[in-house]
Amino acid sequence: MFIELTDHLRCTSPHDEQFLVLLPGEMRGRLVWSGELGCPICGRVVSVERGGVDFGGGRPAEETTSLAAGAMHALLGISGPGGYVALVGAATAVAGELAEALPGIRLVLVNPPAETADSETGSVLRAGVLPLKRGSMRGVVLGPGAAADPKWVGAAISATLGGLRIVAEGIPPERGDLEVLASAAGVWVGKRR
Repeated sequence: MFIELTDHLRCTSPHDEQFLVLLPGEMRGRLVWSGELGCPICGRVVSVERGGVDFGGGRPAEETTSLAAGAMHALLGISGPGGYVALVGAATAVAGELAEALPGIRLVLVNPPAETADSETGSVLRAGVLPLKRGSMRGVVLGPGAAADPKWVGAAISATLGGLRIVAEGIPPERGDLEVLASAAGVWVGKRR
């Protein structure tokens, strides 16, 4: 896990959004290879092991994505370095190619396939809910499983900076907090209202 990502993570327990405190064990450059993240509100502690963080309840992606890295890059509409983009579920399959298209932007891989290891390309998080703070991502891409779940869509909308984009594979939802910018061929692009 990139050490700087700590500032963008939130406790997944059911209480108001709260930052987490990192107690690193082993560091490998800027990557936290082992350690603990703790919530000062509820006292919950999660472990960082082999660079990945398991908040509990996350299932490895089993479906496949229909989006290529080039399509994700174009639909996200991101230019310039800095910040983070979250890929959820099957969307994590193209992380390596997307990282090349987005130099200087770190990827957060939420619930990737089981064999996915934490690396310089992306920080691996496993969770039953999106463990990202409000307005912390430059974009979020939801694979088909997550895009069909209203709680994941809502969390993606919340985690994306205002005016920036959420890309998802599935049917565009009708929500008051989402403006759908485009939809075609089973993919939609939107932004937070």
